[in-house]
Amino acid sequence: MATNNNIESISLGDAVGKYLAILPDEKKNAAQQEINNFIRWYGGREKTLDSLEGSAVGNYAERLAKTDAACMQKLDLVRGFLTYAHKQRWCQENLSVSIRIVKKTPSKTASSSAKKKNQKKNAVCMTQKAFNEIEIELKTLQEKRLVVIEDIKRAAADKDFKENAPYHAAREQKSLLDGKIMELDEMVANSVIIEENLNTNTAVIGSTVLLQNLDSGKECRYTLVGPREVNPAKGKISAVSPVGKAVFGKAAGDKFEVNVPSGKLHFELKVIEHSK
Repeated sequence: MATNNNIESISLGDAVGKYLAILPDEKKNAAQQEINNFIRWYGGREKTLDSLEGSAVGNYAERLAKTDAACMQKLDLVRGFLTYAHKQRWCQENLSVSIRIVKKTPSKTASSSAKKKNQKKNAVCMTQKAFNEIEIELKTLQEKRLVVIEDIKRAAADKDFKENAPYHAAREQKSLLDGKIMELDEMVANSVIIEENLNTNTAVIGSTVLLQNLDSGKECRYTLVGPREVNPAKGKISAVSPVGKAVFGKAAGDKFEVNVPSGKLHFELKVIEHSK
């Protein structure tokens, strides 16, 4: 095993750059996206690779496996980077071995459900404003995570873990932050920015629509927004909600159905208003 004297201190950002430089073009883009997701989760490009621990790598792999059906392919890309880093003596141990995922053979029903769930994640429509807010929140959470890691280190100095309340509280907070960071990372990676104020005669993100329920005769007014901007009290509904998906792209005068647990609802799009 290499000693600390043989380890080259290098930032994660520099290490990723050197690794990507040796990859063929057809593999570079996919590897760059997934490895960057990993280092953002860990704390950013400025962190040194020799500070990375196997437990952190294992925690990332475990959480990704719970939220992403395509985790095996993504973790293989991260594994390749960590293997290369060890060969270059940028870290003392081969951290790639910490990526362990137990493969399960899903039933047809479970496989179908996972496929549908993954398809829903492929694209998250949102406005530029919502995207900017997510990036700000993500950066704030990453900075908070670094503070919590330091809290854990200080609390760990007390070897009596059973009675160490600050240690357990910090670990719990870190777990919550990890989950939220991964959720926002996923949204950023799959975001599709939709422009508002489009010169169009159809309902799009940012449009306010007046609908008439053809079954009851009642009228309702909604504004189509991205998932992060939903506010039912103000009539803001997600463009990927049942009503949002049904009315999206429709023109005034169009009639359409919405599937709900109790059956089908029938609407007519009466008026479209675009924000100014």
